Amino acid sequence: MAFILFITVGDQVLPGALGKSSTQTRIALNNFAIDLFSNIKRPKNPNTRTDKALKDLEQKR
Repeated sequence: MAFILFITVGDQVLPGALGKSSTQTRIALNNFAIDLFSNIKRPKNPNTRTDKALKDLEQKR
């Protein structure tokens, strides 16, 4: 529990070097998680489906 608090709010609560290490730990864990799921291809435009649905709806009018 203390580790989770250290990661989530440590940079805002803890002074100096402890706050910096909290930030660095969070960044390292984020990068690790991103590397685990790097094979998932994200769409270039996340609104593609919505844009297509809107165009289809406009054409039906």
